[in-house]
Amino acid sequence: MAKKDREAGGDDGKGDGKLKRRKYEKELRKLQAELCRLQDWVKHKGLRVIIVFEGRDAAGKGGTIRALTERVSPRVFRLVALPAPSDREKSQMYVQRYMQHFPAAGEVVIFDRSWYNRAGVEYVMGFCTDEQHRRFLKLAPVFEGYIVEAGILLIKIWLEVSDKEQRRRFEARIDDPLRQWKLSPMDLPSRERWFEYSRARDMMLKATDTKHAPWYILKSDDKKRARLNCLAHILKLIPYKKLPRERIKLPKRSMKGAYDDSAPLKGRRFVPERY
Repeated sequence: MAKKDREAGGDDGKGDGKLKRRKYEKELRKLQAELCRLQDWVKHKGLRVIIVFEGRDAAGKGGTIRALTERVSPRVFRLVALPAPSDREKSQMYVQRYMQHFPAAGEVVIFDRSWYNRAGVEYVMGFCTDEQHRRFLKLAPVFEGYIVEAGILLIKIWLEVSDKEQRRRFEARIDDPLRQWKLSPMDLPSRERWFEYSRARDMMLKATDTKHAPWYILKSDDKKRARLNCLAHILKLIPYKKLPRERIKLPKRSMKGAYDDSAPLKGRRFVPERY
């Protein structure tokens, strides 16, 4: 590989060094342009898609989801990030509060954590019983079978971060006031219980990595590469075609009823122009 390619992280995005920001942004723009074409196809065909993002705390789910959604319409790519269940929701069938957010025709619903909370944080932190956990692992593949049979495309992505990188990210959050809000009450205990989360992950993958709803493992120590790899993979998993678009022409402003429309704003309250 040429020196120039190595410095840029490699043409194939698999270099050992950090991916240069300029190359990352160039590749990200290409992928996001394709996501816009995918968006048109989803609306045109009335597709229904669910994308589940799971992983340890500080694995990079938020940044990956942001890269996926920042250039597309929130009316098509809809993000669902549910808080802890209320007392009423705790009395419902477990998957009930997730199902109400499932996509209609022409929608891609992204779950930033999902029903797999039961396989991870709820199990490790003792928020569910061993029997509830066992039952979830047994029934989740059946439940997902019904989702797929209903014509919904289900994509499950697990972000895998290393012990060393998770520690670095937690320490960065502790030291940075702009990122301290990312430290939830579950984050620090999750750091302490690293191996318990590993065993919970292993049980989850063994029980729910099925042919009809497989898990895709995304290495996320390098955030930039992880985001690019994730977007490229999603685009590969959802077959789509580029739809023709009519050439847009900006209409001229009509002068009918013209008046000085800035005059009525005099004396109104304006935001101070401090910058």
